[in-house]
Amino acid sequence: MAGKSGAATYSPFPSHRKPTKESSPFGDEWVRSDGRHFYRCRDALLNTGAVKAASGSAYAEFGNTKVIVSVFGPRESKKAMMYSDTGRLNCNVSYATFATPVRGQLSAENKELSPMLHKALEGAIILDSFPKTTVDVFALVLESGGSDLPVIITCASLALADAGILLYDLVAAVSVMMMVLLSFSHIVLYREKPSHRSNFRRGEHTRWKPNDGMYGITQGAHSVDPHWGVVHAKD
Repeated sequence: MAGKSGAATYSPFPSHRKPTKESSPFGDEWVRSDGRHFYRCRDALLNTGAVKAASGSAYAEFGNTKVIVSVFGPRESKKAMMYSDTGRLNCNVSYATFATPVRGQLSAENKELSPMLHKALEGAIILDSFPKTTVDVFALVLESGGSDLPVIITCASLALADAGILLYDLVAAVSVMMMVLLSFSHIVLYREKPSHRSNFRRGEHTRWKPNDGMYGITQGAHSVDPHWGVVHAKD
């Protein structure tokens, strides 16, 4: 395994580019619930070496979503295992009791995040580099600000690299929402009352390995902002 070079922090400079017709079809008046315009990504902060007792760790902050991931191993599995030429990956995603607005309240979709994280990372790890051993990935969501899974995947990939686990590539993830418009010539938007807001809608999370240009889709459910909706569109 590669040696660790110490903690590192990365925070991309926020984009202040002005919207164009192609990037912002709704115009300047379209604002999300957190104040961001349609074309602006959330401010991000990535930091390695967050947990000193772990083999590797990372902290990620995307907007109001805050995640910390600890990696332990490779180490001998506690479960009885037959000899295998490849290693084993174990992923666990949990939420702090104060992570959601309602203390300790989790949806069924959040409880499915552990296998989704495993699916996203498994193809990027060189499992045959640590036969008959296990790498454990523990992700803790400190604050749930929406689109938790992409932040968890990105943070976990960084923690694996910090632990010196051999990877085919780093994995970056993003949450994608598609809005189908019949016409751009006349669009009327409305704002829903908070009581009418849907908690979750089905969606897809795209994960990308930049070196080989490969990407994959992880089906899941994520929190979206349905305050704005298209109620009328005509030619």
